[in-house]
Amino acid sequence: MKQTLIENVNIINPDDEFKSNQNILIEGKYIKEISSGKINTRENVKVIDGDGRYVFPGFIDCHTHILAKGFHKEENMANPLAIHFYNAVPHGKQTVDAGVTTIRDCGSADYGVKLAQQRGLFTAPKLEICVTPLVMTGGHFDLMLPSGFDMEIMYPGFPKGRCDGPSEVLKKTREVKRAGADFIKVMCSGGVLTTNTSPEFSQFNEVELKTIVGEAKLNKLKVSAHCHSLKGMNKAIDAGFSSIEHGTFIDVKTAIKMVENDVTLVPTMLVHQFLYEHGFPAWDNYADEKLAKLKEIVKVHKENIQIAYNEGVNIVMGTDSGVIPHGHNLKELINLIDIGMTPKQAIASATTKAAEFLGKSDIGSIDEGKCGDIIFVENNPLVDINVLTNPDNIVCVVQDGNIVKNNL
Repeated sequence: MKQTLIENVNIINPDDEFKSNQNILIEGKYIKEISSGKINTRENVKVIDGDGRYVFPGFIDCHTHILAKGFHKEENMANPLAIHFYNAVPHGKQTVDAGVTTIRDCGSADYGVKLAQQRGLFTAPKLEICVTPLVMTGGHFDLMLPSGFDMEIMYPGFPKGRCDGPSEVLKKTREVKRAGADFIKVMCSGGVLTTNTSPEFSQFNEVELKTIVGEAKLNKLKVSAHCHSLKGMNKAIDAGFSSIEHGTFIDVKTAIKMVENDVTLVPTMLVHQFLYEHGFPAWDNYADEKLAKLKEIVKVHKENIQIAYNEGVNIVMGTDSGVIPHGHNLKELINLIDIGMTPKQAIASATTKAAEFLGKSDIGSIDEGKCGDIIFVENNPLVDINVLTNPDNIVCVVQDGNIVKNNL
């Protein structure tokens, strides 16, 4: 079994004390030993000279879309299906280069993409997948256009997400699980990118949502709600959902309810800011409609997330990368600090707390027995968190004991 020895680094785990001048031995994919003293190794060990740099556990982005490149319906129509998958190659590398070694893909990556990453066919973060979200007819990500043309990508092993009524949502939950989903995602409100829907309106009814959760729990799967709508959030919480994605219009009462029901919030503040600042392509026929919806969201999103944070809601980092360009994931840490988190708390939201949310005990910190997911930076992000927001500052990335980026 191969060994990698990392010498002379400063270890920053967000929940532990700062540890200077440490050596880390990785054997296979796991950390075998951490010590301030000499570590005995085999003769053919690979040595990385940390040279006093700062190391963190690999970051976890809890809301991405690794195949997506803006979710433009026109591209779904024009591109051969293979392009949909090949997009993951640059996107995966960009994400790893930014210091993210695990992602929760919230729609588009299927089981084949997960297997390809596991088998080392391309460099990308480790994946937790929902395959495709459940959507109601006329709801967010029902890609049937007013023209009658359906822009939803379809192929064997990738179920269509559209479903209505208890019997259909039950069957669709089973189909998505059969397709390899690690969790179930449901579009519980309108959204920005879909025409004829609006973020403030809830989607699916109480019976449908409880049916989805009931079936998911039988298979020990968590259920996640894309949701901007206040009413939609409350319906999802009552139905037993595990997380709310976005949470734009959350208020104090709903935040307290989330705490009482142990529901996690993945706020994805970065995506709305980026889209509002950069807009949509000139050829996007729905650009004006999308920008009008964004204007309302950007106005209130961050201040409402701050309310949720102040009420003690469990918050983990997600970016919605794929809607926006990949490789800028850790810029979301700035938004988390803006709502009141300390640098350590923001980092925890993308490491230890994110790992706990995913139910993954082998990632999220640099400890003996954990996966060898380690990123290197020159300067201390606890002094200046902006160090982490530029991928050029991430000088080395180790994932499962393999060096996947090396600019040392």
